[in-house]
Amino acid sequence: MATPDVVCDVVIPCRDEAPALPDLLAKVPAGFRPIVVDNGSRDDTAEVARRLGALVVVEPRPGYGAAVHAGIEAATAGYVAVMDGDGSMDPAQLQGLLEEVRSGRADLAVGRRRPVRAGVWPWHARLGNSLVLWWLRRKIGLPLHDIAPMRVSGRQAMLDLGIEDRRFGYPVELLQRAGQAHWRFVEQDIDYHPRAEGTKSKVSGSVVGTVRTARDFARVLS
Repeated sequence: MATPDVVCDVVIPCRDEAPALPDLLAKVPAGFRPIVVDNGSRDDTAEVARRLGALVVVEPRPGYGAAVHAGIEAATAGYVAVMDGDGSMDPAQLQGLLEEVRSGRADLAVGRRRPVRAGVWPWHARLGNSLVLWWLRRKIGLPLHDIAPMRVSGRQAMLDLGIEDRRFGYPVELLQRAGQAHWRFVEQDIDYHPRAEGTKSKVSGSVVGTVRTARDFARVLS
């Protein structure tokens, strides 16, 4: 049962993100409940999250999609948000996205990353992002400029999309299915900061990571 003062659950998939969590969770605004999904961490991510008051879900199956899906299933509020747990985004900016959905102006509100300085978003990750969005615009006319690293929607509506990918292709399949279901999209700029010290990206931290992610994207788009 949903907690009365919680309007939106915030699913935060994590693997070895303990150093980022104190600052990140401290910025979660009132009305939002953080759900940290520990996806095979080798550090004390789960312990830190619990100590800071987050609901912790353990998802042993590896993969971004597996972690996000487990978090959405554990959520109980009518609205659900998803954002990374590396400290690169400010959860306070979820408020504007939630308002777009609660007001009925959008079915999915998406944050468009705007780096706060040069070098925050590596060229190979930015290129992969651009290629996927070019394909989605060409295929279904998707009116977005980022692959939804921060997003808000209705919880049940998200589950009803029936997203099957459990790896890094999850956000691409989400956007593809939402577009085919004629969801209304709204995009807002969000600040994109350097990752918290002591954490490492599984995607954009290396060219190899980006290539692996691109492979997952291609599988979904094929």
